[in-house]
Amino acid sequence: MKRAEALLACLLLAGVAGVAGAAQLRLDAVLGAVEDAGFARAEAVRAFRFPEDHGPHPRYRSEWWYLTVNARNAAGEEFGVQFTVFRQGTRSAPPGDNPWEPDQLYLAHFAVTDVARGRHRATERLARGHPGLAGARADPFAVWVDGFSLTAPGGSLDAMRLEAVTADAGVALRLDPLKPIVLQGDRGLSAKGPAQASYYYSLTRLAVTGELVLDGVAHAIEGHGWFDREWSTSLLSEGQVGWDWFGLQFDAGEELMAFQLRRTDGRRDPFDQGVWVARDGTSLALPAAAFRLEPLRYWRDPAGVSWPVEWRLMVTLPQGARTLRVVAAIDDQRMDTLLVYWEGLVWILDERDRQIGAGYMELTGYE
Repeated sequence: MKRAEALLACLLLAGVAGVAGAAQLRLDAVLGAVEDAGFARAEAVRAFRFPEDHGPHPRYRSEWWYLTVNARNAAGEEFGVQFTVFRQGTRSAPPGDNPWEPDQLYLAHFAVTDVARGRHRATERLARGHPGLAGARADPFAVWVDGFSLTAPGGSLDAMRLEAVTADAGVALRLDPLKPIVLQGDRGLSAKGPAQASYYYSLTRLAVTGELVLDGVAHAIEGHGWFDREWSTSLLSEGQVGWDWFGLQFDAGEELMAFQLRRTDGRRDPFDQGVWVARDGTSLALPAAAFRLEPLRYWRDPAGVSWPVEWRLMVTLPQGARTLRVVAAIDDQRMDTLLVYWEGLVWILDERDRQIGAGYMELTGYE
């Protein structure tokens, strides 16, 4: 994409106020409140409809399809894979007949963490919504951006395929759900503030097999994945600058999602929330009072921004209280993209410093 076209896409994606230095976008400009009342808003509990809800929701301003993988090759080397597609509506009017009309923009992020070699690679692709460039559909499921794609043969999310190739990295993975869909928050309505919310559901454990290629070397890998779906028009409220999100998969077969919304005044946000998923797939919503996060160590990036890469997580569950440490597999997993954030593979350690699982952590708003 030419520089002028890229800049135009950035302006359309977040609005002129969202461009910082004409190179990076502010999170609040993309996910904050909007004046255009034409966009639909997540305001009430709704009945989810599948496969329709696997596809796009153009009446809402923002949504994303989010996949993370933790896996190993036959030699035991550990890898992480992240693939995210963001859809951003540039106007609330219904789509026209011209497929080239840029009322929907799609941004894809693809990243690989190579723990043994201490390297994190990330790339992004941006395109307007068009059948030949980028888009999403429900049945058969597919979301694609400029050659990157996540697909399934039918309307369900069984046997999903992730395919993404760059100059130095590529994946061809199969992903099969091992547990049913989890509706986050209040039956899928995830409140982030008094007038901010999203519709949000997850597949918290996927069986992952396939091939990862790094610098021309192919690795057959196996592991587990996590898939999130979320759509909204206004996700952050005034005074919220970002979030710390954790999707953790325990070796014993449970999962834990927890996020905290960071405020400019430093106070705990009452809309922090999480979910605990048992081995049998039953889930329990966790309010803010059920967990607490404490940063233990920071990594400073070349721009001078400090990112918390080690945390203490204290959570109260029906079976009792647990104290865990969440540690970045490598410190530098910063996404140096239009939306700057830290997204990477983490390890879960118990009170005796034994690794009891792995997962992904996302940190936003620190830049």
